Amino acid sequence: MAQERKGIVLMSGGLDSATVTGLALNDGYDLLALSFDYGQRHKIELEKAKKIADHYSLQHKIFKIDLTQVGGSSLTSDVGVEQGSLNRSENYIPNTYVPSRNIIFITIASSIAEVSGIQTIFIGANALDYSGYPDCRPEFFSAMRDTLNTGTKLGISKGFNLEVPLQYLKKSEIIKLGMSLGVPYELTHSCYLGGEKACGKCDSCLLRLKGFMEAGIKDPVEYEYLPEFYIKNWG
Repeated sequence: MAQERKGIVLMSGGLDSATVTGLALNDGYDLLALSFDYGQRHKIELEKAKKIADHYSLQHKIFKIDLTQVGGSSLTSDVGVEQGSLNRSENYIPNTYVPSRNIIFITIASSIAEVSGIQTIFIGANALDYSGYPDCRPEFFSAMRDTLNTGTKLGISKGFNLEVPLQYLKKSEIIKLGMSLGVPYELTHSCYLGGEKACGKCDSCLLRLKGFMEAGIKDPVEYEYLPEFYIKNWG
């Protein structure tokens, strides 16, 4: 184990944030888990985030903001969540994109980190198996890191570390890494619809199921529907 350092991890309750939590803890970080109640359709993810934080005995802070006032996303409005396909064009951005969400989350995390004297922020985004969101790309995180180190007192005096350790991993690679770290995937929730059981049809469910299939591991959470590609392996 490395020498203990302090960090904030953005914890959504999903697979990726749970994995980056396990990875940061394995690397010796003393973590504060930060989740956001932003008016999202899938509020169940906050319950899952709490369970993951409890599993790791982490302090867990839920920060409340209201992005329904902005709208523009099926996650923060009454617009239906897109379902059914991962074979879209490279530049297509689905309606589950929440405008500026990662900008807002990272900015708030940096404020909390600055007050607490914490220099490192972890986020579980990845740039390979994702839904095409512009705020999940490496160039975004590089620019955001520069912004934190230009526009904050702590950034100027000591420097912020914005860590995105999963950004170049496929979902299957993330799952294999998490399994090796003992990440409790049975506590996670990735579905955008927010039901007790995952829908199995939204982008997030399909990416997750595809990842488990390619990793050769059965997904431990329950689904209302399973796609044909997954049933062939684990039906």
